[in-house]
Amino acid sequence: MTQPPAPSSGCPVSQGRVPLSGPRFQTDPIGLYREMRRDHGAVAPIILDGDIPAWLVIGYRELHQVTGDPVLFSRDSELWNQWDRIPADWPLLPMIGRKQPSILYTVGPRHTERAAMISDALEAVDPFALKRYAEEFADALIDEFCATGGTEIIAEYAMLLPARVLAKIYGFSDVIGHALVGSLNDMIDGRERALAGQQHLASSMFQLLADKHAEPGDDVASRMIADRGHFTDEEIAQDLMVMMAAGHQPTADWIGNSLRLMLTDDRFAASLSGGRHSVAEAMNEVLWEDTPSQNIAGRWASRDTRLGGRHIQAGDLLVLGIAAANADPQVRTDGSEMTGGNNAFLSFGHGEHRCPFTAQETAEVIARTGIEVLLDRLPDIDLAVPAGQLTRRPSPWLRGLTDLPLTFTPTLALGPTTGTTTGGQR
Repeated sequence: MTQPPAPSSGCPVSQGRVPLSGPRFQTDPIGLYREMRRDHGAVAPIILDGDIPAWLVIGYRELHQVTGDPVLFSRDSELWNQWDRIPADWPLLPMIGRKQPSILYTVGPRHTERAAMISDALEAVDPFALKRYAEEFADALIDEFCATGGTEIIAEYAMLLPARVLAKIYGFSDVIGHALVGSLNDMIDGRERALAGQQHLASSMFQLLADKHAEPGDDVASRMIADRGHFTDEEIAQDLMVMMAAGHQPTADWIGNSLRLMLTDDRFAASLSGGRHSVAEAMNEVLWEDTPSQNIAGRWASRDTRLGGRHIQAGDLLVLGIAAANADPQVRTDGSEMTGGNNAFLSFGHGEHRCPFTAQETAEVIARTGIEVLLDRLPDIDLAVPAGQLTRRPSPWLRGLTDLPLTFTPTLALGPTTGTTTGGQR
């Protein structure tokens, strides 16, 4: 197929670039990506807030190529040819950082060392303790609304559970972990409160490290401090921020999107009473069809090159179109068919900068446990509104519900225990 002429990186709107914003990212992203693929091919010219040009990689093969070549398509954001146009209060700075000493923008051997530090710190988490924390926090949250016969499950459950569990294993107190939720959400949504959310999260991380220097514990932060890679507190704090942000919001959306699928999709009509296997199937299907990580920034071309028939200039930003690539008709020939156990999705990324396997496991334990505990406690949950009334958060980066109101038969709370959290006895 002949590609349309590739616009240069200079003048965005007049050259037909697609804004990476707007209601269709919430209402009809698959249709939007289909149109972008029809009009632009596998690499589409886009425009970010402030008329900043970039590319959105929406082809599965092309995304695989970009993420698999860290030299040509670097994670070093200093390469970006648009920095002179970025104001200090740009709302996307928390998602596209400059001079940020985190693992996200580290390349080469130092990245490998930092990835190993993070993986080792997470791998040392007792898997039984992780599941117990998830169960106990889940029970405690459900106790707050189980007697009412109805709740808004996103705000009252899905948006609280991952942050609390992660904060626990990282070394935060339960009180501080609860307070971090709002800051994380503000930062990731990329709106007017994004920078304030980032600053609060950063100050919390530095305070955590100070506390752990004074009194180390059996937690992720203490293990990262003790690592022999000689990482600075600045580096460790930045990596903890990345881990918290990447682990909380996508996991919360994974819970919400999976519950929505189980409640609205005829293919999962029996899932609510179909046992634990059905939960796993729904979660896997979501990573293909409704992945929380919709678009990820990004990679920067280290030299002029061609990709998907496009001329990419040195320093151009390539945004990873995860959701679009998962729906690429070259790999999803029949989108109505169940994917089963197929895990070739790109929802956790690919290549050396993909989400560490230990982090994926942690997110899956939290999400699956959260769904299973909810179904155990409230087996007859149902939507309180028509499915067509459900709306999405206004973010081009992450795809999640603003609300998911449910009804159920009221039941008694389990009550507190003397365990490690304030949760109930299972």
